[in-house]
Amino acid sequence: MAGEILVIGGGIAGLTAAIEAAETGYDVILVEKNPYLGGRVSQLNKYFPKLCPPFCGLEILFKRMKSTPKLKYFTNAEVLEVTGEEGNLRVKVKIKPRYVNENCTACGACKEVCPVEAPDDFNFGLKTKKAIDIPSIMAMPFQYYIDDRYCDKCGECVSACKYNAIDLNEEEKIIDLNVASIVVATGWKPYDATKLDNLGYGKFKNVITNMEMERLASLNGPTGGTIQTMDGKPIETIAFVQCAGSRDENHLPYCSAICCLASMKQATYVREQYPDAKIYIFYIDIRAFGRYEDFFAKVKADENIEFIKGKVAKVEEVDGKLVVTAEDTLTGVKNKREVDMVVLATGMQPAIEPIPGIELDEYGFVKPKPGIIPAGVAAMPMEVASANESATGAALKAIQVARR
Repeated sequence: MAGEILVIGGGIAGLTAAIEAAETGYDVILVEKNPYLGGRVSQLNKYFPKLCPPFCGLEILFKRMKSTPKLKYFTNAEVLEVTGEEGNLRVKVKIKPRYVNENCTACGACKEVCPVEAPDDFNFGLKTKKAIDIPSIMAMPFQYYIDDRYCDKCGECVSACKYNAIDLNEEEKIIDLNVASIVVATGWKPYDATKLDNLGYGKFKNVITNMEMERLASLNGPTGGTIQTMDGKPIETIAFVQCAGSRDENHLPYCSAICCLASMKQATYVREQYPDAKIYIFYIDIRAFGRYEDFFAKVKADENIEFIKGKVAKVEEVDGKLVVTAEDTLTGVKNKREVDMVVLATGMQPAIEPIPGIELDEYGFVKPKPGIIPAGVAAMPMEVASANESATGAALKAIQVARR
């Protein structure tokens, strides 16, 4: 299959790069490893700079996609290798079976009869899903898919479907692409918090990550937007732990730049639902760059939010409460705070797996080379607005190569 530009990754950076290039008249092919487009942004409750829900940004992009005939996309697709040179790149792509075709009307009859409960990856395991499901109410394409890690091929969904939309015998396909340039927008994944033994993740149920907090706060999340403990209780006290695994030579040696802002944003989520809740933010340094300085000042002025400068040494559970211990580096006093929940601000780790032909740096971020341009967090940690700017720049570079 021939195209002029390939975009790897269907998150907000990949969508932006693909649409910008296609709208200028270039043939663009987009591949996404998940069965849906939208990436990490679709899992957020709100994102910077406008603090709006992901609907407002992704819906516009999806609408633009539908009116752009030059853009073709594949979900459930992974790039296996890249060979060739700038202007003549050959790409091998594996498309895994979805088992559900375009006849699907998303009526839900298949889900109703599915007997298999499976972990819900979209909600970070905070709830379960059926083996046949739609990840979220804003999934693109809006059709069911079967998670073959859990499906036992019982056939109940086939019998329930009135539209001949399910084929349990569908097989994976390998397609070969020939393109002039590639934009790599493979995004990020949260650092594995189970590696942080001292912070209690996986040991204490009310220690969660910042992305899990986003899902708790989201209206289409596991609790319908109600932030609560894993016991279903309201929040009276909560601690946000910055640099959980970041700026640490044993884990992620770099700063992810936006975790501080994400925690402050989430502190506002808690304040909106629980006006009397007491919030503690433990930090090493606060990073609130550029226009976000005003946001930091506003949060800091809240009398119910206390900033404590100090790296958290440990999180323990005592009599059903979590106890956070850290040394206040401004006063030299060891601080202990008893809270209902702890939210770990885990860093942004590149999501890309090694692909022959695409070079990665020492941290796993994509290195630019002739004809291969990284965009968004595939290049370096950044927030959504910067990722969009990066993607637009990457699209321009990809177009320049295609023109040559």
